Amino acid sequence: MNFAASLDRVERILAAGSWRSAVAGGVALAAYGNPRLTLDLDIVAEATAQDVLIAALEADGYATLYRSSGFSNHQHPDPEWGRLDVIYVNAATADELFTALRPLPGPGGRQIRVPRPEHLIAMKVQAMKNAPERRWQDMADIAFLWTLPDVDRDQVQGYFEKAGMRAQFEDLARGC
Repeated sequence: MNFAASLDRVERILAAGSWRSAVAGGVALAAYGNPRLTLDLDIVAEATAQDVLIAALEADGYATLYRSSGFSNHQHPDPEWGRLDVIYVNAATADELFTALRPLPGPGGRQIRVPRPEHLIAMKVQAMKNAPERRWQDMADIAFLWTLPDVDRDQVQGYFEKAGMRAQFEDLARGC
């Protein structure tokens, strides 16, 4: 998958509507210094962009594999364009998340905008809550993010507690 070209495509669509976005998932983790195998590009975008973004991706040949109010994933038949997963956030979350983005080196040497580690952790916690089978991989990613400088651990604890996952937070805190 050509991550840089796929990101350019998505950013062009979103910029046309003045919607904010950032890179999440494995590409964001790599930008923070934790490279791992990832076969898709994860984007976080404003929820109000969903209909337009999905229509544009489908017009570009992507098949929509799944869609809910908070998430969609898409697969292109050409491996160069690959798979895109999009996380949609409401206005309040968008304001908090997008005003705190960090520019970091990303695919193809281009600069990308990534959420703060705490926000990436919040996304991982929500993913584990929705799909418990993801726990081991997501907890490994969270453990890495937890070790980055200046991570607000009280905020991280709040995300776990809000998801009803206090025991997993305690495991994290003990293990790190």
